[in-house]
Amino acid sequence: MKKLILCTMVAGMLFSACNSSTKTGGAATADNVSATNAPVMKFEKESHDFGKIKTGDKVTYEFKFTNTGKSPLIIKDAIATCGCTKPEAPKTPIQPGADGVIKVTFSSIGKMGLQDKQITVTANTNPAQTMVHLIGEVTN
Repeated sequence: MKKLILCTMVAGMLFSACNSSTKTGGAATADNVSATNAPVMKFEKESHDFGKIKTGDKVTYEFKFTNTGKSPLIIKDAIATCGCTKPEAPKTPIQPGADGVIKVTFSSIGKMGLQDKQITVTANTNPAQTMVHLIGEVTN
């Protein structure tokens, strides 16, 4: 009986220790900004059609956006659906009201036909991920 009570107490302490959270002293960090004060990434265009290009060509497009939120926008990552598409995101925070660009380069080497490349941008926004598309057709 003593072992059962002791095991229950230990399990309870471990459970409560795992669920405890630390306080930041009231200072807002990039990860704990409330939803009402969170940065908002508003793209000028969420997709760009580069039209028809020949196999081996490279096209580049800059997705322009504005931080329409109330706190600095921090882009953590920008990844594409395949290695043929390379996004470049700003490394510095984008202040509220400021603009930024995500430069995307698509290489059509080894590609043919219709292309739809999705770029996923992860930032301190709510929701954390935003997607833009680079579309077009690769011909001979």
